[in-house]
Amino acid sequence: MTDFVQAWQCIGCGRIEAPQPCIGVCQDRKVRFVYAGEHEEALKRARRAERQADILKDLARRLAFVNPQGGQWEPCYRAMQSRARRVLATLDVGEDDAGDSAAN
Repeated sequence: MTDFVQAWQCIGCGRIEAPQPCIGVCQDRKVRFVYAGEHEEALKRARRAERQADILKDLARRLAFVNPQGGQWEPCYRAMQSRARRVLATLDVGEDDAGDSAAN
């Protein structure tokens, strides 16, 4: 879990301050921050991308390791195509929990 620091931001210049007890050795340094909301949105997108990658890896794994019985390559291929279309349609929809149902 991410820890957050409460700070003050100037509505005029944008300066950010987080008051701390001073021990007399303070120095100002440039630092980079992101807004918590933007960070949370990036994490959400990253988790969704990981779920999508897992779904696509499962599909690739099936394609790589399924060996149809003699003379059954075409029905197997058609079934794989159908599954791939369903997975792609689910990913295109963009539903957060659609990946769980597509992986089954």
